[in-house]
Amino acid sequence: MTVAPSRSLRSSAELISAEEPVLAHNYHPLPVVVARAEGAWVEDVEGRRYLDMLAGYSALNFGHRHPALIEAAHRQLDQLTLTSRAFHNDRLAQFAESLAELTGLDMVLPMNTGAEAVESAIKVARKWAYEVKGVAPDQATIVVAADNFHGRTTTIVSFSTDETARAGFGPFTPGFRVVPYNDLAALEAAIDETTAAVLIEPIQGEAGVVIPDDGYLRGIRELTRRTGCLFIADEIQSGLGRTGRTLAVEHEDVVPDMLLLGKALGGGIVPVSAVVARRDVLQVLRPGEHGSTFGGNPLSAAVGSAVVELLETGEYQRRAAELGIVLRGGLDALVGKGVQSFRARGLWAGVDIDPAIGTGRDISERLMREGVLVKDTHGSTIRLAPPLTITGEELRTALGSLEKVLTEGA
Repeated sequence: MTVAPSRSLRSSAELISAEEPVLAHNYHPLPVVVARAEGAWVEDVEGRRYLDMLAGYSALNFGHRHPALIEAAHRQLDQLTLTSRAFHNDRLAQFAESLAELTGLDMVLPMNTGAEAVESAIKVARKWAYEVKGVAPDQATIVVAADNFHGRTTTIVSFSTDETARAGFGPFTPGFRVVPYNDLAALEAAIDETTAAVLIEPIQGEAGVVIPDDGYLRGIRELTRRTGCLFIADEIQSGLGRTGRTLAVEHEDVVPDMLLLGKALGGGIVPVSAVVARRDVLQVLRPGEHGSTFGGNPLSAAVGSAVVELLETGEYQRRAAELGIVLRGGLDALVGKGVQSFRARGLWAGVDIDPAIGTGRDISERLMREGVLVKDTHGSTIRLAPPLTITGEELRTALGSLEKVLTEGA
């Protein structure tokens, strides 16, 4: 007879053990069980506090439980949560209008997760290629960059170069060409008359916060215009204030044809994503050709509108830029002292640790014991992406903990 697990488990160790037999092992989380959170801080079930330097991979750009976002969610919960798109709702127009205005584009396709936004953009680009560009049926191609991370659906892993994400999940979806990141010549060589779009992260997050050379994004914009294909910028991690601008493409004064947003758009409360694009691009979709039951639901629209209101002030972009100077300065001081190199823009950094000191996982676990939460990516690289609400003092505390961990591990 199967016995239902006890609901009285309280310790972190007990809760982690309880997950093991009933949860798919698709993640390898740090052994911390978060029970409460506020601002840049989280607390585990034993009451230990940790400074959150990951912020849900940028989903928590405004920190945990931002008062304005919580208020917007509570207010909407008391009115209406879901209608499906079978009907109109009274929150969606405001959300779409404000998001289009914030990004400088025309129309919005609301979805839920980042991967859904990417999948939607792929469908739209192909439809546009057939109906507008005149590509032969089923021949459209999309050019992407090596070391990309756009999600983990079967179509998206088809053009991943990460074998962990690909192995065992074929057969793969055709129609993609992979070129090296930050290589305009290779990109140009891959574009031909079948090319519907170029899909690029302005900064590659999962790869370790890889920042391209100045002029790369402008080069993509010029190249796609000249060759008659679309420029799709995946700003699901890099967008909405993270890099010190509303969008990372703004560092090169570039406006893509399609912009993909997610993570922070839901304010850390609900999953919200969107494809924002030129009118002539999104208008290729007709009723019945694409959809999502929860996409554009009233609760998501209310929270998304509140997120846009926060960004309209410019406060969070300024904070990311100003505190980004503190972050860079702290990391500069650690180069040669356990840090081999780093890449940073705004409040976002990929930090390469000396492998002799430990792997990225090792460093993440040691920092956890010091009360700071980060997460490793490939090899000995860790990512830092604190909430944009973090204070200078809190940021220096985290950097001091990193210095301590590196010194003790040397």
